[in-house]
Amino acid sequence: MFSLDHIGIVVESLESAVPVWCELLSYPQSEVEYHEVPSEGVRIAMLQGNIKLELLEATDPAGSVQRFLEKRGQGLHHLCFASTDVDEAHARLGSGGLTLLNEAPKQGAEGRVFFIHPKSASGVLTELVELQHNGDSG
Repeated sequence: MFSLDHIGIVVESLESAVPVWCELLSYPQSEVEYHEVPSEGVRIAMLQGNIKLELLEATDPAGSVQRFLEKRGQGLHHLCFASTDVDEAHARLGSGGLTLLNEAPKQGAEGRVFFIHPKSASGVLTELVELQHNGDSG
């Protein structure tokens, strides 16, 4: 069983979007966590609260987030669900007929992740993350 971890939103600029979302959701800007994920061509800002938002800004002009922005504009990009074992979830969902976008889980900003193609999930790009446990490095 999975639980909602965060909602991913593509933005043109973190500098412009973070203050707006922090104000809208009463998140303290001083607590926003920033990460760069070069393998995905993206910089992210994580807004932590009763709802966690991941704002994504493209850093690679040929990357998938930039293509998303050009095609659809700013907006909802993906839903992410937390898993206790992404290897098991990857094997089970892949053998269950879902189209997975990764051959195996890979390291993301907050833990090991893989993505499910929107065509297999009612048109929604879906991410599964195995959260790092306290004491883990990374």
